[in-house]
Amino acid sequence: MKAINQDEINQVAWRACDTFRGTIDPAQYKDYILVMLFVKYLSDVWRDKREEYAKEFKGDKERVARRLARERFILPDGCDFDTLHAKRNEANIGELINIALEQIEDANKAKLEGVFRNIDFNSEANLGQTKERNKRLKHLLEDFAVEELDLRPSRVGKQDIIGNTYQYLIGRFASDAGKKGGEFYTPGEVSELLARLLAPKKGNRICDPTAGSGSLLIQVGDQVGDSDFSLYGQEMNGSTWALCRMNMFLHHKDSARIEWGDTLANPKLIEKDALMKFDVVVANMPFSLDKWGAETADADKFHRFHRGVPPKSKGDYAFLSHMIETAVEDGGKVGAITPHGVLFRGGAEGRIRKALIEENLLDAVIGLPEKLFFGTGIPAAILLFKKGRTTKDVLFIDASGEYQEGTNQNKLGVEQIAKIVRTHKAFQTVDKYAYRATPQEIAENDFNLNIPRYVDTFEPEKEVDLKAVQKEIEDLEGQLTGVRKQMAAYLKELNLA
Repeated sequence: MKAINQDEINQVAWRACDTFRGTIDPAQYKDYILVMLFVKYLSDVWRDKREEYAKEFKGDKERVARRLARERFILPDGCDFDTLHAKRNEANIGELINIALEQIEDANKAKLEGVFRNIDFNSEANLGQTKERNKRLKHLLEDFAVEELDLRPSRVGKQDIIGNTYQYLIGRFASDAGKKGGEFYTPGEVSELLARLLAPKKGNRICDPTAGSGSLLIQVGDQVGDSDFSLYGQEMNGSTWALCRMNMFLHHKDSARIEWGDTLANPKLIEKDALMKFDVVVANMPFSLDKWGAETADADKFHRFHRGVPPKSKGDYAFLSHMIETAVEDGGKVGAITPHGVLFRGGAEGRIRKALIEENLLDAVIGLPEKLFFGTGIPAAILLFKKGRTTKDVLFIDASGEYQEGTNQNKLGVEQIAKIVRTHKAFQTVDKYAYRATPQEIAENDFNLNIPRYVDTFEPEKEVDLKAVQKEIEDLEGQLTGVRKQMAAYLKELNLA
């Protein structure tokens, strides 16, 4: 049987989006596309297993059923993609899909409970009136029924092809959805950079308090290079939380605990009435979140804001405070993607920043290139914190000028990522790229962390050789005189002068 490759699946899945593109906003239709891809994956894997066991047990249906019941998930009869595709012309196809999703949830409560609660394939508001809705759903089922989109393990092999397709689609939707997309997806190369900088180890508990679709959390977990780690996260947006849960399942991280709720107002990762502690905490936080809950921060029962309450219109330091408080005391690492404003803004943010530096928690400040993230051209920074540091110096890296240029979005290449990681690991000054600053230097700068204060990237202009320039001008004037004489001669020949 011919193996299928990643690009083939990506192209088929992306073509399926044409059913909705142009008529419904990507922020709405992405959930329908991704859920249908998820159902197709479950169905193909289930069919593959059923055929395998039917062959093994020579068609003994009872033994096949017993063996299937011990699989990683259960797909109830009549809830598979092929059955739904066969019913694609039914007048109530939206309702039939909803019923199938509900039964899949009920059969897999430990792993999938609630993941379909925010999706309604019978929604008039999202998919149009009955005639248009049925037409779209019929086309969607037909799009995913093509032979090329055969996701059976016997065809896919050991590649994480479905998980990769899911990531691919999430990334493309983030691009289409602009700023909103950037809130639930971190570009793969930025996730890889953070994962390598944090260098998680076997046995680590890893958390993302603003998990989005889970791409960053998955990348950090995969960096361990072993299955001995545990993933935790929390996401406020209901549909994005569902995508994250499905994404974890597709990447075989079934045991990941992903909670639904507002991390700042109502943290759900609790242990013995206290915040859970993690070895690694990572986040691509919502930039400068307004109305994050400053009015109740003083009464926070977890005392996350003891260094100060951030401004009500900018929640950056609220997320940073939460992340730092949830890191284990001895060696806990924190990595956050932030706007540059957190490096230099004054007031309450300046006081919190000063406290973090004086407590010797800040490890490194890394400036990233512009246009790396979907929906925004502004450059971001990475802040790294570590508890129990052995040095009080802080490393500043200006990586803003090294990237692969794209039309709408820039990328960090392999070499750029490696250089940042290598420089951080060495923790030494590199001319025009990195600077190891002492606490005294930072204090002299009034705890302002603006990178140009520490990393001098100024390139002096070459001295102008005035004599050479004068000679060049004289040569050009001589050439111009010759051209004018030649032109006059031509005009005279043509009796035009």
